[in-house]
Amino acid sequence: MDKMTSLLKAQGICKVFPGVKALTNVDFELKAGEIHCLMGENGAGKSTLIKVLTGVEILDDGHIFLEDNPIKPSSPHHAQQLGISTVYQEVNLCPNLSVAENIFIGREPLHFGRIHWKEIHSRSEVLLAKMGLHIDVTQPLERYSVAIQQMVAIARALDISAKVLILDEPTSSLDAKEVGQLFDLIRKLKEEGMGIIFITHFIEQVYAVSDRITILRNGELVGSYKTTELPRVQLIAKMIGKAFDELENTCKKTEGNIRQDSSLAFLKAHGLGHKGSINPFDLYVNKGEVLGLVGLLGSGRTEVARTIFGIDKADCGKIEINGKIAKINTPVDAIQYGLAYCSENRKTEGIIDNLTVRENIILALQAKKGWMKYITKKKQEEIADRYIKLLNIKTSGPDQLIKNLSGGNQQKVILARWLLTEPTLLILDEPTRGIDIGAKVEIQKLILSLATDGMSVIFISSELDESVRCSNRMAVLRDRVKIAEISGEEIEEKFIMQTIAGV
Repeated sequence: MDKMTSLLKAQGICKVFPGVKALTNVDFELKAGEIHCLMGENGAGKSTLIKVLTGVEILDDGHIFLEDNPIKPSSPHHAQQLGISTVYQEVNLCPNLSVAENIFIGREPLHFGRIHWKEIHSRSEVLLAKMGLHIDVTQPLERYSVAIQQMVAIARALDISAKVLILDEPTSSLDAKEVGQLFDLIRKLKEEGMGIIFITHFIEQVYAVSDRITILRNGELVGSYKTTELPRVQLIAKMIGKAFDELENTCKKTEGNIRQDSSLAFLKAHGLGHKGSINPFDLYVNKGEVLGLVGLLGSGRTEVARTIFGIDKADCGKIEINGKIAKINTPVDAIQYGLAYCSENRKTEGIIDNLTVRENIILALQAKKGWMKYITKKKQEEIADRYIKLLNIKTSGPDQLIKNLSGGNQQKVILARWLLTEPTLLILDEPTRGIDIGAKVEIQKLILSLATDGMSVIFISSELDESVRCSNRMAVLRDRVKIAEISGEEIEEKFIMQTIAGV
């Protein structure tokens, strides 16, 4: 096939899940000999589109063409037979098996009814050599780096099919050198005429390797663009849904007299980092200040929060609290130092859905006190009643199961849990995601009220206007690196987007 002819085409793709339109009339085209980036924030529809193209999900409407022939993949195996393979962020291989076994698992060549190991080993060596990789294919996969494991996953995909390769966040666990090796490989595959769909949140990588970019937002197509013709600021504007030339300054509601002086800080981080998730960063949070962490999805916002709170134990740097070195190795340590953390994953890391509202509220306080100092049921009920009234939690009572509450009220219960510990620093990661506008406003008002009363807050939100409204100061992140701090009149949407883009 000639390069730059249509290889894979999707037209009018629609996919509906109960209560959610995941994709609405989405068009997508991949050409032969092209690296095509699929971009969009969380919930944009990227994963759903890939699942439809690879048969994980069956489309509700629309058409898919491969080399101008209509196809309808019914399963990932069927998609592979057609010529479409996917390598996911989490390498889906067996670490205890050899490299060669992983490449040919389920497809082992036979000789007189037995597995032909010599052929498996020789074919694996030839396949990897074409990718510039020379390793002992008889060794267990787990002995090799994540980068090599990614290469083996790609080798397996190429041996199964050699038309379309989908790489879903393949660089998330790689260092700069390993990313370079991976890019060398996909450029080589591109030269051989393969079409590659590349999904990433790293802006620098998009511009380093891609030919075209397709942007999705809220399940709809924003557009497809040549990478060289789409400035970074415009890419970011299209992803988050702001018309860049129409942005206006947003009136901030946090007018407190916060002195931007690190000597006043409650918490300081010096060179704090966690290999593989966030590069070393310096950060401080003053008393009574809302510090916003801004950047695109995957920029490192959550990773900063998790490292500070001890969920991901820092492997370099230090933390000072009130001017003294703090040893935070676990979340329990963080709680003892007066920190609290509301995770962005409300369902998996927040609520315990089979417990009551009361039981969910008292969890963190009980952990802080220690299980030997049990909080009596009567005291639990008093606490729960107080916070249900304080936060206007809509529930039939403290003994209602939390899973039967709305998302906004579940979020309020988690806030109540942490406020009960009387933290000095409250870390809020996407506290308003997935809740109605009324609950959002209530939570935003609560954040500002807590800061006014002297509490320090680290605030993370994918909604830029929300971050602007709530933050006294901002730390900007891109590609797991803290790149800037902004305050005062700089806290407005246009300037923030320019900063994220590196303008």
